Amino acid sequence: MWNDLIKPTSDGSRAPGAGRVGGASLVILILSSLFLGQQSAGDYQVEATFLYNFAKSAQWPEESLPHASSPIVIGIVGGDNEFIETMKRTLAGKTIGTHPVVVERASTADELKGCNEILIRKSAGRSRAQTVISEVAAENILLVGEDETFLQQGGMINMVLKDGRVQFAVDGPSLDRAKIRLSKDLIALATPQRSSDGAVGESRRLKFSPAPEYPAIARKLNIKGSALLEVTIRPDGTVKDAKILGGHPALADAALQAVMKWRYEPASKSSVLVVRLAFD
Repeated sequence: MWNDLIKPTSDGSRAPGAGRVGGASLVILILSSLFLGQQSAGDYQVEATFLYNFAKSAQWPEESLPHASSPIVIGIVGGDNEFIETMKRTLAGKTIGTHPVVVERASTADELKGCNEILIRKSAGRSRAQTVISEVAAENILLVGEDETFLQQGGMINMVLKDGRVQFAVDGPSLDRAKIRLSKDLIALATPQRSSDGAVGESRRLKFSPAPEYPAIARKLNIKGSALLEVTIRPDGTVKDAKILGGHPALADAALQAVMKWRYEPASKSSVLVVRLAFD
């Protein structure tokens, strides 16, 4: 699980296990259908989990976190009040090593430069995204976006909707320019869909995917949302293992039980995919 990707060292500093993103300048991790324009509070919680674990898997220059108690500030550009408040509630009390995690809306140049990680929501618009990227170009800030042109604009991590799925992409050169390294474990979470020479690799097509049962307690309490799982698939297409990455506990167990029954098309080797199941 992402919570195990990077651990604090004995002196409380960030563990140096995050390897530099080398070779491929673009690594794409396949996620299941998540329509960024139509999200629920549960989807916001999943997105908060993404941001937290991106930060947990990152290694910044020492000057970015000079003290053991220095906060890791996640700034949000765009997004309504519900989104911001959900982010704050989901990550309240979270730490990475000895560093407390803080979520803030970032608007001014000073607020942006005070962040360690910035999410630029698609609703902010491409012009605003380009302005933010330019304003923090000289800073060591992890930039995350939701628009298909974000990496071309100079962003570092991007989630876009394509062919009914969200694809999660990482741009190595932009990370290198900011002197930020992501852990090799994060890069290896799913089978890369694009190699360093630009060739597109094979994805695993589902052949049998029974829907999860809506838990009675969740239905009674009108709990809606989604569950995010990391799925390990054997070469023969059966599911070897599935781990819960995020989502409401009342829904996640039902999603886990369903995914273990899924069957994918055979392949020459095992695969690791990240999938999302919605309950609404």
